[in-house]
Amino acid sequence: MTNVMPSDRPPSPAAAGIPIIIAEPAWRRLVPRAEALVRRAARAAGGAGAVVLADDRVVKRLNARHRGRNKPTNVLSFPPTGPGQAGEIVLALGVVRREAAAEARPLGQHLAHLVVHGALHLAGLHHHHPGEARRMEMAEARILRRLGVPNPWRRA
Repeated sequence: MTNVMPSDRPPSPAAAGIPIIIAEPAWRRLVPRAEALVRRAARAAGGAGAVVLADDRVVKRLNARHRGRNKPTNVLSFPPTGPGQAGEIVLALGVVRREAAAEARPLGQHLAHLVVHGALHLAGLHHHHPGEARRMEMAEARILRRLGVPNPWRRA
């Protein structure tokens, strides 16, 4: 059996209808065409369930409830809960903005990276161990290159 990376597969038919939920309106103001950018990134990564652009408060609550960590994080991925259902990716605006600023990256590029990251988690990739992390970074870089986003793992 060959190991096919999600980025090597054509997007699933479900990827065309990826729901984007903007729960925090500031996303629209800060990221021009946020919905299109998120949908394009999710498709490039092989599809995803719904993508929720939320605030730190929402993500903090979800992170505490599902991971036991009482703080916001940049992105959470929730796998499907049953057959025929889609997963979900939730992003925290404040955390994502702070990270983008700290890395001197455009917010839209960092958002695209995190959507790809979340979609790869939904596809079964993880970064618990160094080998897994390297494979995931390489997959992210390959997908982001197709989107015209610079490799976030390469420091200038």
